[in-house]
Amino acid sequence: MKKRKLGNSNLEVSALGLGCMGMSSGYGPAGEKSAMISVIRAAVDQGVTFFDTAEIYGPFKNEELVGEALAPFREGVKLATKFGFKIGPNGERMDGLDSLTCHLCPPRSTLAPVWQRR
Repeated sequence: MKKRKLGNSNLEVSALGLGCMGMSSGYGPAGEKSAMISVIRAAVDQGVTFFDTAEIYGPFKNEELVGEALAPFREGVKLATKFGFKIGPNGERMDGLDSLTCHLCPPRSTLAPVWQRR
């Protein structure tokens, strides 16, 4: 599998990636979990190192699926994701965005003073 560097970074990924949304939502019923894990792992076996998921797919179901499938390979793969959707308590998408990164920052991070001012 050919590799590509992303942007001006040294981040290198496979030239082909695997978008995983349709495995848990979006294009009809979700696929059977063990079958979808097999598909993801077969992609790794073929040299794919770049996978796309998002919290809104499911919601959260796709990230859980991809995480479980890639757990044995976590040092060798890269994930692209999207976040910031406002998701209600029952998993419904709500109007607006929740794109503040404060929930991603541990209290001792360099961003802690920024989000603690809120």
